[in-house]
Amino acid sequence: MHYQTHSRTYELLAEIGEGSYGKVYKAREQCAPQRLLAVKKLNFHGDPDTGIPAFMIREVALLRKMEHFNHPNIVKLLDVCAKQSGRRTELALVFEYVDQDLSTYLSKAPSAGLGADTVKDVMVQLLHGLDFLHTNMVVHRDLKPDNILVNSQGGIKIADFGLARIYTYDAALTPCVVTLWYRAPEVLLGSVYTSSVDMWSAGCILAELFLLRPLFRGHTEVQQLRKIFEVIGLPCQEDWPMESLVPYSASWGPTSPCTKLLPGLDHQENDLLSQCLAFSPTNRISASKALTHPFLI
Repeated sequence: MHYQTHSRTYELLAEIGEGSYGKVYKAREQCAPQRLLAVKKLNFHGDPDTGIPAFMIREVALLRKMEHFNHPNIVKLLDVCAKQSGRRTELALVFEYVDQDLSTYLSKAPSAGLGADTVKDVMVQLLHGLDFLHTNMVVHRDLKPDNILVNSQGGIKIADFGLARIYTYDAALTPCVVTLWYRAPEVLLGSVYTSSVDMWSAGCILAELFLLRPLFRGHTEVQQLRKIFEVIGLPCQEDWPMESLVPYSASWGPTSPCTKLLPGLDHQENDLLSQCLAFSPTNRISASKALTHPFLI
């Protein structure tokens, strides 16, 4: 099956994912250099006069902006095409193809673990990508292993940063996507949030690189909060967000702060992890500062 955009033709080789708005295909461009690509076809039904929804136009504009800078740790958007068919609007986004995400990569890791050098390499690349996004006023909001791609050379590329809000892509061969596991406390509590939510997710991913399993695996938002406080300790009531719809309660978890989040880690590893997993967003380390942490130097 072939797919034609305004400028190029792509051969769709296989469906590799499905989200709430459409499907994702592995594809090959028909003209040189015949690269493998990922084609995301997003479908919308509605008034043909209104065309593509405004929120989608904003997101594509954001992707185009990121493409202009050509950052090595951000997946590249190569082509965009919109088609109208009756009441159906189809938008195709063509990205560089990377054959595995971090979930798949971790599932193949040796039982002894990745090793500190590999953990450092993954985190440095991830933080460079996050620092780039945050410098450009972009908050990913949905960072998780499924949205982090790993190429054959070990290169890390953040994906779905522009479409995280409206489109979820469940890659083939990955476990069930449970975004809840990487969600910052302020989001779980219904509070306002900034780019620091991505640093909480990065902390969860750092722990997972060591553990080879998610650190906080809750099935509901309340259970997720309890699991978080079991590890980091319950914050004092003064640090609880005033606008939170969830009332503060001493029953949430242990009140004594935990100085060593993961017993198997050394001081520097635990220090970076604890700064990523600080309850208060203002106390959480930034991506740029994390890159200068002794563990990553």
